[in-house]
This record gives sequence, C-alpha cells and structure tokens, in this order.
Amino acid sequence: MNVGFISLGCSKNLVDTEMAIGLFKKNNFNIVNNPKEAEIIVVNTCGFIESAKQEAIDTILEMAEYKKVKCKYLIVMGCIVQRYKEELSKAIPEVDLWIKYDSYNTFWEQIEELINRNIHNKVNNKLDFMERVITTGDNYAYLRIAEGCSNRCTYCAIPYIRGPFISRKMEDIIKEANKLAKEGYKELIVIAQDTTKYGIDIYGEPKLAELLQKLCDIEGIRWIRFLYSYPETITDELIQVVKNNDKICKYFDIPIQHISDSVLKRMNRKSNSDNIKKLIIKLRNEIPNVIIRTTIMVGFPGETNEYFTQLYEFIKWARFDKLGAFAYSKEDNTPAEKLKGQVHANTKKSRYNKIMKLQQEISTENMKKFIGKIFDIFVEGKTFDSKYYVARSYMDVPDIDGCIYIKAEDEELMNKFIKCKIVDVKQYDLIGIKWDGANRDKNVPKGTDHCNI
Repeated sequence: MNVGFISLGCSKNLVDTEMAIGLFKKNNFNIVNNPKEAEIIVVNTCGFIESAKQEAIDTILEMAEYKKVKCKYLIVMGCIVQRYKEELSKAIPEVDLWIKYDSYNTFWEQIEELINRNIHNKVNNKLDFMERVITTGDNYAYLRIAEGCSNRCTYCAIPYIRGPFISRKMEDIIKEANKLAKEGYKELIVIAQDTTKYGIDIYGEPKLAELLQKLCDIEGIRWIRFLYSYPETITDELIQVVKNNDKICKYFDIPIQHISDSVLKRMNRKSNSDNIKKLIIKLRNEIPNVIIRTTIMVGFPGETNEYFTQLYEFIKWARFDKLGAFAYSKEDNTPAEKLKGQVHANTKKSRYNKIMKLQQEISTENMKKFIGKIFDIFVEGKTFDSKYYVARSYMDVPDIDGCIYIKAEDEELMNKFIKCKIVDVKQYDLIGIKWDGANRDKNVPKGTDHCNI
C-alpha cells in the first residue's frame, strides 16, 4: 500500500514523523509524496497555539477529501490528538484512526488493527530513533535528546501534551549520531524543548556540555548546533564548550519571552531581567561573533503599556541578531487562561507589529556589518530560476533564519562547503560571491575574515 505523510509543527514533532515513516517502510509499505497516490494518509499535528490548531484542522479536512479519490485510511497523530481526541473524533468522522501521543508505544498495533493485517513481529515494531527516515534532505538531521518539558510556564500546554522532561541516555544519542554521520549527514541540530536541562533527570546534573563535547568527536560531522537553551541553565561550562570547539556553531537560541520581571513572574519563568542582560553581555564578551536568537511574547495577561515599553527598549538595547515574536494565545487548561488583565486582540496585534518593525530595522543594520567579511558556508540548493545557489552559514538555522545567495557560475557548488565574501544585504538574507583566498579583494580590511567553522 502507498502511504503519504504530512508533518506539522516543530522539528521535535518531525522526528516522530520520521520514525513513523521508518516503521511503515520497515513493514514494506511504499512512501509517496503525492496525496492523490496514497491509500493511507498520516497527518502528524501540532497543538501548541491557536493558529497551529487551526492549521491542523484545516489540513485534516483537506486530506479527508482524498478519501474520495484513492485514500482508504486517514490517520491523525500528534499533539492536537492528545488534547482534543474526543471532540475531534465527533467533529471529523472521516478520520479512521486517532493516535494520541501517550499511546505511541502501541503505534504499530493500532495501525495493524485498522487495516486488518496480521502482526508478524510485535517485538521490533516500535517507533525507533535508529530506524527513522530523515526527511530534511541529505545534509542535516535533527537529533532529539529529550521528550516533554517540566518548566510549567503558565501559558504553555506542552507539559500537558508531551508530559514531563525525560532525557535520553547519552550512549543512545551518541549511537544515533554516529549512524547519521556514517550515512553522510554533515550537520546535527540538537533539539529538545529545553536542551540546557538535558541530563538533570537521569544524571542529577546538566549534561549538555558533555554531550556536545562527545558529538564533536564523531568523524564526518562538520557542524553541530543546539536549539532552545533557556537562559537560567546556560552554564559557564556550556559557554566554554561552545567557544572552544570549532564544530559547534557559535549560535545561541534563547527564548526569553519577556524582560519585565512582573510579566516573567506571571509567566512562571525562572529568569529575571538582570540575569538575562548579564547573560547577553557575557556571551558577547566570551564568544567573538556569537549569534544570539530569541523569541518574545507580547500581550501576555497583565502586560501594561509600561511593561511593553520595557520590552521594546530592551530589544533596542540588546540588538538581537535574530528575533521571533508572537502574540499571547489563550490555551485551554493552562494557568494563564484564568489570569486577570487579558490584553485586547487589537492591542496585541499593534504591539507585535511594533516589535517586528523594530527588529527589521535592527536586523538590517546588523547584517550590513557582514559586507566584506568571509564566511564558511554550505551550499544546499538553488533558487527557482537557478540563477543563484542557496547556502547557509553558522548563523543560519534551516527553515528559521535567512540564507546566503551565491551567483551560480559554471562551477558546480551543490552540497559543498565553500568560502564566500558577502557583498550585499537583502532584508533578512545576504548576497555573496565565491571567495578564493589567492585572489582576495585588497579592499577588504584585515581582521574581517569570519570563518568560524
């Protein structure tokens, strides 16, 4: 039978999809990309915020239309199922099987029961990190090191969906990373809801620094980056490991959410404004050319004009290299849902727009400083018209950050690491040319070479 997959939401969710694809492939199903060809369609959903829930429902309804063509079974899994299975099963009867996150341990048994096929090998038919099919291309792969979250931020439903933070054993992670390296992947992106808490639950202390150090020893891996490091658990040891290992991208993704101590307290965040500012200063002092990305939330209950102004002025001061923002979304059964001081939707939208306008100005100014500098980049695609190669540097996380565009010449650059000189800026992207050290532009000042990797 032909099986098609749609994966929504975050990269952590994508790893579940890749394991599910691997399980179907192991059992001799054909994986197809066109839903018109699929006899089974599997939708892995996100349920983090209201917009994600709406996207999931719209996608499910769209896929249900293919049951009029060739599709025999529509299966929905993931976060929205964990939260709303009962309501959804009544509202969308076209779905043949809803698989909750907490029943993934019987994933294949549920599939077999649905399609009336005998289970030949129950023991090995489990979702397995070692048997997943990587869907992100040939160059990079996500390496998920933990499940769930125990932070209990008052606005967030993830602990109720995915459960508490549970680290994977280090030896299992290293085994998987070695396998990915042997398969030719050059970049590992280490992910969890809070990577900096890795190991605390099973080793009694944070172990991310040690894990990264061991990943650096794996032959064939060129770049290692880690995402979602909460400010209160970024240790001096971690900073030094990042600073002193050439394979680790000098990039910190730190979701601070806000800078007002009053708002942070209502969010049940563990950081405060003073510590956040000190951390930013420390990172920039310790690691030359470090890239700092953050995520902030506007319109949280109790965010007054004064508190928003604090946030706005802080962003002007911090001048983040990358920044994502979103408006607070009231989530069912979270403590913030019941907080007083809910902010009007129009106010939230206005504040969001102000932040993004400010950050666009900051980003443009920040990126202009790269003109004339030299980067190691990895070329991994071409533009629609094939006039430019599309590449990333240590500064760029796939599907999140910008790109570097290189004019396509006769030389084949695809899937290669090369050096380039930045010559222009286009909004959130950079324009570069392939750089040959022997023909260095004499106008480039000494000390501007920027080959971190």
